[in-house]
Amino acid sequence: MARRAPRYAEAERNDRALLEAARKVLAVDGAHTSVAAIAARAGVGIASLYRRYRTKEELFQHLCALSLGQWIQAAEEGLAHDDAWEGLVHYVTAAIEFSAGALGPLAGTIEVTDEMAEKFTRSDELTKALVERAHEAGVLRADATTVDISLLVEQLGKSSLAEQFEARGRTDLAEAASNARHRVIAIALDGLRPGRDPLPGTPPGPGLLAERW
Repeated sequence: MARRAPRYAEAERNDRALLEAARKVLAVDGAHTSVAAIAARAGVGIASLYRRYRTKEELFQHLCALSLGQWIQAAEEGLAHDDAWEGLVHYVTAAIEFSAGALGPLAGTIEVTDEMAEKFTRSDELTKALVERAHEAGVLRADATTVDISLLVEQLGKSSLAEQFEARGRTDLAEAASNARHRVIAIALDGLRPGRDPLPGTPPGPGLLAERW
């Protein structure tokens, strides 16, 4: 067991690095992203990666499951807040910060595993609980749905200005870009408050996000 512990810790570190790298590379290359590009970005050897994951699809399935796990953790932390609004804000902000929507380009290109389906269901249940609690507390506009919140997180969680500057080596603008992102998140959250003009169109159906997969 003692011998396996360091290997397990290394595997976890590699997973985190691969997930972060996949999010950044997918934001640029989309579904055509190569495993080699992700491995290079993460600093992980392509040979060692393929010793652990037999195929590109298996790697992407694992990364999707990891990402869904982060959605779940953010939602659970949000529900742990006594204040319904602050709990929702925590969830939305945390999910955007770890770029929750960056793996969206993989939708429909890989088979959904049982683990992915189970975690998606759990994540959806927790998000619904956050939204229902906020509605009951009167702190969330009545016409904002769970799908609206998830789409908001996904859209704001895509390639950020800070990441774009980072890719160009403009670290001098990192702080300004991060500040700008926080302002945009705050503007979006303010739009979820009650008392605003009605949202346009009809509420998106509950299967809209899942149908992509």
